[in-house]
Amino acid sequence: MEEEFLEYLVCVSEKLLLEYGQTADERDAKKLRNLVMVRLHAYFLYDLRSMPYCVSLKICDLSCNFLTNIDALEYCINLIKLDLHNNQLELLPGPMFWRYMKNLQLLYLHDNGISTLEDVHSLSFCPNLIALTLYNTPLCLKIAYRHIVVNSIFSLKALDYYVISDEEITEGWRLPEKY
Repeated sequence: MEEEFLEYLVCVSEKLLLEYGQTADERDAKKLRNLVMVRLHAYFLYDLRSMPYCVSLKICDLSCNFLTNIDALEYCINLIKLDLHNNQLELLPGPMFWRYMKNLQLLYLHDNGISTLEDVHSLSFCPNLIALTLYNTPLCLKIAYRHIVVNSIFSLKALDYYVISDEEITEGWRLPEKY
């Protein structure tokens, strides 16, 4: 990223999270560990430095920012919905990151620079992922993109806002010769 634009980008701070985050019960003290929802859509964010302290977070919208790395979300293992669309992501964290996201069901990654099938393999370790978006990424231009993603993440029920049919899962599958 060019130096002249860096001065406009923002790092996620405790103050920003507390201002735009919500707790489950309004009587709870507004502390990072009590936040269950954060919506920082289009805030010119480039760094998630304070996010590891949001251990109760269930819904997180960080869309339309300038994020290139989401490793700081590693401790947000209670996430159910994570919206990262329209950022600068080219690589996703490895399998260990996704393995601990046991509650994550909705993941929006469209309009990013994700381009490798290794990233899809990593996402397959997310045990309860049911909806994923990857359209408008270099990955979706690959031959058999949908077939590969659908057959790599077994818990998936919808890809790019389209329900996955049984025919898609078995498409191209052949019985062994002995049958």
